[in-house]
Amino acid sequence: MGFLNQLWRRLSGHSGIPIPQAIGAIQLRDIPILAIDLELTSLDPQTAKVLSIGWVSGKGNTVDLSSCYYQVIRAKGDLAQSPVIHGLTDEEVRQGTHVQQSVEAMQTYIGSHIWLFHNTSLDIGVLNQVATNLGIYVPAIVTLDTLKLAVYELKKQQQVLPPNSATLSVCRDRLNLPAAPAHNALDDALATLTLWFAQQQKLDPHGKLHVKDLQHTGAIEVISLGKPPQNAT
Repeated sequence: MGFLNQLWRRLSGHSGIPIPQAIGAIQLRDIPILAIDLELTSLDPQTAKVLSIGWVSGKGNTVDLSSCYYQVIRAKGDLAQSPVIHGLTDEEVRQGTHVQQSVEAMQTYIGSHIWLFHNTSLDIGVLNQVATNLGIYVPAIVTLDTLKLAVYELKKQQQVLPPNSATLSVCRDRLNLPAAPAHNALDDALATLTLWFAQQQKLDPHGKLHVKDLQHTGAIEVISLGKPPQNAT
């Protein structure tokens, strides 16, 4: 309850984050979306290791299944109980690919898609650490958060949010979406994308809203990844 209400307090003072004019002017139904999910060893962006990455793109209530991407990421050290939770064996994790391969593949969607997460701050926090370690710098990515959008809608109905009221599964259930498999990065990315489609339909049933019209919800942000080069001016 504390996390959700602290999140709302930040959003309620939100005055609008500038986004590129060309993107802001696109109608919601026409904007390409890349839904991304990371399976992690912990919920601390500073220390979490990536175990797997999944993503899928879509637009206008249509999922592009040909875009589906899933990769187990090589990880070392203490993985705690995370492999059990995510269904990955120690051997699978040891034989995974280097995270750089997935990050480079993900970069091909910069500028063409809004990046969609359920809890942007967690996944972007981890990706920022990864990008910094790899020496990658991306100055601007437009992101959209289904969790923040759910919190915004909930706060219009009640002042105090109950615990776990904005988890991915609860948000889907609230919008009458079917139960989806959990703890697999691609499954969660697909569940997040279809959650966004349902949220979009509720917000914009007549297809008139533009990306810029979401700024007051606090769910859309422009973020950077990594650190700028030392000689950048």
